[in-house]
Amino acid sequence: MDAAEKVFRFYERWRGEKSICGRSVFGIPLLCLRVGEGRPVLIAQYAIHAREWVTSLLALEHIMRGVPHGSVYFLPMANPDGVLLSLRGTRFLRERRADEAETLLRLNGGSSDFTLWKANGRGVDLNVNFQADWGCGAANVRRPGPENYIGPAPFSEPETRALRDLTLALSPDATISFHTKGGEIYWEYGQEDEALRRDRAAAEKLAASAGYKAVQIAGSAGGYKDWCIAARKIPAFTVEAGSDALSHPIDEDCLFSLVHECGDMVRLLSEIMYHAG
Repeated sequence: MDAAEKVFRFYERWRGEKSICGRSVFGIPLLCLRVGEGRPVLIAQYAIHAREWVTSLLALEHIMRGVPHGSVYFLPMANPDGVLLSLRGTRFLRERRADEAETLLRLNGGSSDFTLWKANGRGVDLNVNFQADWGCGAANVRRPGPENYIGPAPFSEPETRALRDLTLALSPDATISFHTKGGEIYWEYGQEDEALRRDRAAAEKLAASAGYKAVQIAGSAGGYKDWCIAARKIPAFTVEAGSDALSHPIDEDCLFSLVHECGDMVRLLSEIMYHAG
C-alpha cells in the first residue's frame, strides 16, 4: 500500500468532520479533515509538491496527535494527481486517456520515470500559482513541465483555487505548509513592524522545536505562504522537513525521523496562536 492509498483509507475511516474541498485536474478529491473546534483556526497543507508525498503521511500523524487549542483543517495531499504520478508512474498513466498520458510523458522529456515530478496533472507547479507577485520568482519557468511552471495565470489550477477558496471561507488565524527538505522554516513575505516581529518569534519557536532554522529567503514568489501573508495578512509558515542531506523523493523509511522532528509542530502552532489571541 503506497502513501496515497494510506491517505485515502485514513480518510474513509476518519469519524470526525471531513469534506472534499475540491478536485484535481483529473477529478481526484482534495481531502480535508478537521481536528478540534473553535479558534484559533489553522490550515495545515501537505504534498503540494508531488515528489514530497512523504509529508502526506506526516499529516496523518499530526491529525492523530490532535491540537490543544482551537481547530485545524488538514489537507494531507494538496496535489493528488502529482503524488499518484510520482508514486505510481506508468501505472497511473495507464489509468489516463491516451492523450493525457502522452502529454505527461512529453512534459517529462519522454521519460516514464516521474519520481522527481513536482507539478500537478497539467505540468503546473502549484506552489508558484498563487497571486502573490505571481511570475516574479527567480526560478519560475513559463512552459509546462515537472517543476517551476507558474501556469497561464494565478489560480489557473483547480487545486490552487480549492485551497484559496477554503482559506477565504475559513478565515484562518495562521497556516502552515509542509514540504521537504532542508531543515528550515520560511515565514517572511514583506510584512513589517509588529507583524514582522510576531511572525519571526513564532517561526523561531517552531524551528527550535524541530532543531531547524527560521530563515528569510529572497527570490521566491507565488506560493501559498506568500499569498496568505500578502493577501490575508496572517502568519504563514513553510516547513522544509528533513535534513538537506536526504535525497528526493524522501522515502517512507525516513518518516520516523520526520515525525521525531516535526510531529508536534502543528500542536505547537495552535498553542502559539492561542496565546497570541
